[in-house]
Amino acid sequence: MATIIAIDGPSGAGKGTISRALAAKLGFKYLDSGALYRLVGLAAKRHSVDLANHIDVSALAAHMDIDFRTTKDGSLSVFLESEDVTQELRTEETGALASQVASHKPVRAALLARQRLFATAEGLVADGRDMGTVVFPQAQLKIYLTASIEERAQRRYKELLAKGENVNLPALEEQVRSRDERDMSRDASPLIPAEDAIELDTSELSIQEVMDTVLNLVYIKGLAN
Repeated sequence: MATIIAIDGPSGAGKGTISRALAAKLGFKYLDSGALYRLVGLAAKRHSVDLANHIDVSALAAHMDIDFRTTKDGSLSVFLESEDVTQELRTEETGALASQVASHKPVRAALLARQRLFATAEGLVADGRDMGTVVFPQAQLKIYLTASIEERAQRRYKELLAKGENVNLPALEEQVRSRDERDMSRDASPLIPAEDAIELDTSELSIQEVMDTVLNLVYIKGLAN
């Protein structure tokens, strides 16, 4: 059985940063499930598909042409229909699209098989919102990262400022709050910790402190030497 580490939590809690670093440290594959939903939202926008039409959106999810490529420096590049859309996937607009399409059960079902294909003998770190509850309930280690709305908005604010974007912190806080509410209240795979997940609040922790804590859990579980 493949070794699977599932890391779930809301946007801005640090899932991506920790998951990528953990996968690199352990030599495991990395699944950014959020990128899949962002790709569906972006594909729907580009093909003028109504996000409320779950039949057409789920068809896009099942058949869209996507590719994940790891660059020489270890970063991840994402391609949609042979175009590098890595930067576009990180915009607030694409994130909002992803949250909308993720509420459709047929879309989640269409992506389920794609996500499970990432589990291979070399091991997998899966980052998302339902990795431990739905996609990989058999994961040997489940971690739920969270942080306060204020802290998550502040992190995103700094990230966008560093990119030279003009952003408003109160507006970002409201976006984070609205997305949390949508993700936690949807019928299809709501954002909740798995019953056997270990919850970790990262609000007051540095990236290194979170990484050290997660690695310690990995070693305690005997999932790496």
